[in-house]
Amino acid sequence: MQRGELAVPLAGEGTPLVAEFAPMEFGAALGLSTDAARDLVGDALELAHRLPRIFKRVRAGEVPAWKARRVAQLTTALPLAGAEFVDRQLAAVVGKISWAGIGRLVDSARVTFDPEGAEKDRREAADGRRFDVRTDEATHDGTVHVEGLLDLADAIDLDTAIRQGAEELATLGSTESLDVRRSMAAGELARRQLTFDLRTEAGEGAASVVKPRQVVIHVHLSHAAISRDEAGIAHVEETRSIVSTAQVRDWCSSDAQVVIKPVIDLEDHHHTDAYAIPDKLVEQTKVAQPVCAFLWCERPARRCDTDHVIAHGTGGPTCSCNLAPLCRRHHRAKTHTAWTYDKTDAATYLWRSPHGLHLIKDHGTTRLVTAHPPDE
Repeated sequence: MQRGELAVPLAGEGTPLVAEFAPMEFGAALGLSTDAARDLVGDALELAHRLPRIFKRVRAGEVPAWKARRVAQLTTALPLAGAEFVDRQLAAVVGKISWAGIGRLVDSARVTFDPEGAEKDRREAADGRRFDVRTDEATHDGTVHVEGLLDLADAIDLDTAIRQGAEELATLGSTESLDVRRSMAAGELARRQLTFDLRTEAGEGAASVVKPRQVVIHVHLSHAAISRDEAGIAHVEETRSIVSTAQVRDWCSSDAQVVIKPVIDLEDHHHTDAYAIPDKLVEQTKVAQPVCAFLWCERPARRCDTDHVIAHGTGGPTCSCNLAPLCRRHHRAKTHTAWTYDKTDAATYLWRSPHGLHLIKDHGTTRLVTAHPPDE
């Protein structure tokens, strides 16, 4: 391991620890993201050290690797004795048993070999509840998929509120289908909630402060699309997708508070002598490169650190041509290991791995250049 690097567990109890940055180069060589490489190494360790009978059948070509990996992902949280029990029970039948059967066997092992953990899982089952609004998968028509796992009582109340909202829309003259009215009612329910700040009141007994609907999006428009008389396409950063300009106008309706911020020219070159990066430079860097600059990483730039490509302490300037967004994990790897990179333009980066791989990330696409770089 290198200075600043930790040994971390990637699989279950009893498996060897792994240098935390090792999967990065492994993934780079295979064309995988760091997360995918960590999962692959973890599954291999789980199989080799805790599920040896199933692993033996994989090596013999009797069980497909993908199915064995799925089993390994289920057993990682079990104690060593529980994993051994699953391995012994499944080894002969893993190619035939259903996923439901495998799940029941793993649950049985958890209750038998880790009763305290099973009880904790039961108490924390509510943590599995979620409600996802898939804004990152918005379509050109401006629609998104919504899904969730709710407490039954909450789900009944939500369904009742949406049903009543759909009925109100019909009463007010809407001729849309019931499904469409239900979707509209969900939006109206959200907007009604947002009109009240439930945390701030003007004084004892006073009504809650009413605030207008606020739309906070970063939109990139062509010159033609700015005119209300011409159709166009808007690139919306928050959804990483495109929508019609007409849809953006609908979102920014007359009851919305719209804040217009200055346009940042990506061709401009900004510079400061200080180490601290001005907000304008940070914004320019993250608009030019919307995701982490590391290979195959898709973490949004707005959640990344802004890194000096050439370290400021070694003479690297704080300027447009020497800054890039790096997520915290890859920022640490660049700081504490032999990973290095150059920025060749606003969204192109040449990376060198500790063992000599050369790879390019160009506008979000990664490719291997050479595994054997020429002598410098």
